[in-house]
Formats: sequence, C-alpha cells, structure tokens
Amino acid sequence: MKVIKANILAPDANVAIIIARFNHFINNSLLDGALDVLQRVGQVRDSNITVIWVPGAYELPLIANVLSKSNKYDGIIALGTIMRGSTAHFEHLASEVSKGISDVTINSYMPIAFGILTTDNIEQAIERAGSKAGNKGAEAALTILEMINILKAL
Repeated sequence: MKVIKANILAPDANVAIIIARFNHFINNSLLDGALDVLQRVGQVRDSNITVIWVPGAYELPLIANVLSKSNKYDGIIALGTIMRGSTAHFEHLASEVSKGISDVTINSYMPIAFGILTTDNIEQAIERAGSKAGNKGAEAALTILEMINILKAL
C-alpha cells in the first residue's frame, strides 16, 4: 500500500494571495491570518508571497485563472467576504465565485485554497475572520501549504 501525506513546511513555495477590497475590514483579518501561517508555520519567505488586491469577490476567479497560467506560483489563496443582503444577489455571487474558483483549480491543476466567507451578517463574518470561529484565512494558508506539498509528492 502506498500512502501519500504531506506536511505544511514549504519555505521555497511561491504563493499568490488574491484578496477582495470590498468588505476590506473583514478581509484584512483574513489576510493577516494567511500571512501569519505562511510565514511562521510554512516558513515561506516574504519574497515568495505576492498579494493582489481586486475590487470584489466576483473578480477572484479571473485573476486566479491568469495567475494559474503564469507558471510563477505553486498555489493560490483566494480571500473575500460575501454577505447576504435583501436580494438574491448573494446566492448568484457566491455560486459564481465558488464555481469559478473550482473551474480554475480543475482546469489548471493549480491548488487554490478557498478562503471566501459566505455569511448571513457581519457578526458571522467577524467570527470567521479571527474571533471565536477561528480565522478562515489562516485555514486557507494551511490548506495551500499542504496541497503544494501533496502535488510535489505526486
């Protein structure tokens, strides 16, 4: 039996973080969590991390696609927050962003960690950006480090 497991240490990894400016007061906490894990836990050098700000969550898949084709990165972390409003916009946006990120991952063989919050309100977003529900940006960084190492092992 062959078992492949990977650790999260990846000092030579090149990682891109795509982050939405919309809801930046939440997304900044997600970014802080992701950077902390990449640098402190994964020991990724600052020079190997690129942060790209985009207007909103809808733009994340496009930039992920461009980055995946650049051959400069081992993995991508997508960060953003989509909060439910009083219209159906939330469902459409969350669905399209999720599908777009998934499509890029499958078609490019590039690991993309999904650090996009989809919440009913700001309180839920705050909980997932570093308070009692942890930091989903940090979790996305742990995921990308492990996936980079799994793909290298394959």
